[in-house]
Amino acid sequence: MKASGIILAGGQSSRMGKNKALLDIDGKTNIERIKDRLQTVFPEVLLVANHIEQYEFLKIPIVQDVYPGKGPLAGIHSGLKASSHDINFFVACDMPFISAELARYFVSVSEGYDAVVPKINGKIHPLFSVFHKSVLPLIESRLIEDRLVIKNLLDDLNVRVLDEKDLTQDKFPHNLERVFYNMNYPSDYENVKKWALSSDY
Repeated sequence: MKASGIILAGGQSSRMGKNKALLDIDGKTNIERIKDRLQTVFPEVLLVANHIEQYEFLKIPIVQDVYPGKGPLAGIHSGLKASSHDINFFVACDMPFISAELARYFVSVSEGYDAVVPKINGKIHPLFSVFHKSVLPLIESRLIEDRLVIKNLLDDLNVRVLDEKDLTQDKFPHNLERVFYNMNYPSDYENVKKWALSSDY
């Protein structure tokens, strides 16, 4: 597949109280779970993180934010800039049950669009998405102007939105709520540890 998988690990994890990416889930760090799944699909997997030394054990290329302190949009910018491919799949490091099959599908339907994003239960998830390198100049101008809300960026792009009708069980036999589950609080982590012991995700 001529695309890159890019993990965003630039958050502060302030609500969790510890680094979400490094939490242990069934004997493996959360970020390793994500990396391993992406590597089944993408020939290049990159990590965007500002504390490189914490993630060297992953043995994948790590890039830092070109515009530090400007949130996830800065992470998308740095990932696009470092990627070897025009098409790039992004995922946040707090989504332990990501689906490689869904990532592949998002890339496969991205032709002719600037981005592909899911809308699950009425909520857009811009950090499980595909962006084309062609949007780099627009993202850079927004970073310079401190216009950092990704959902506002999407309003100015040609976006394909995928919802539950596009991601039906017969196509993808996953629990979509778990695939798009974000770990933000200690209680979320406790849920994830329980779910990781079952195959229902």
